[in-house]
Amino acid sequence: MRLACLVVLFGSAFGAPLCQPEPRDPPAVEAAWDASIRALPSLARTLPGTPDRVLRMPVDGVRVREVRDTWGADRGDGLVHAGQDIFARRGTPVRSATDGLVWRVGSSERGGRWVYVLGAGGRRYYYAHLERVAPGLKEGARVQVGTLLGFVGQTGNAETTPPHLHFAMFDGYDPQGPCRFPALNPLPLLRDRAPD
Repeated sequence: MRLACLVVLFGSAFGAPLCQPEPRDPPAVEAAWDASIRALPSLARTLPGTPDRVLRMPVDGVRVREVRDTWGADRGDGLVHAGQDIFARRGTPVRSATDGLVWRVGSSERGGRWVYVLGAGGRRYYYAHLERVAPGLKEGARVQVGTLLGFVGQTGNAETTPPHLHFAMFDGYDPQGPCRFPALNPLPLLRDRAPD
């Protein structure tokens, strides 16, 4: 119930949450997702209760003003874009936009190689199409703003696009709905990182 309330509270600040229909995975993969989702409330209690109001640019060398807003863009087949694409050269470092925990590391047909970070307030941040995940990055590891997560790539359904990071933010969880993770637009929260 608490997670559903967060969608209502924060949805208006970022526009309506987008619900992207998701294909179901094989039973073993679905079981792994279910176990990870059941662990979310206890993991979230180890982090601050209020979601971050600022996210730092996750791609090295990119300024927020360079991100073309693709939130809600038509993707064909009834799909819309439920995140922001941040274009950069293949192999550019991708860093955590928040403090938190590495929730999941994996791959999928759409997202290619990806990392989910659980941040304050139970928000999940999704870093997709990675060329590779940072060496030694493990589920459950603590991360800080700027922790290396991986490198920009074209994996998953990004094979025919220029290299980029698909960066998404999820708030809430609806196991009976058409999607499990209602997405919120991360762009209004993104700020440039201070130069190293």
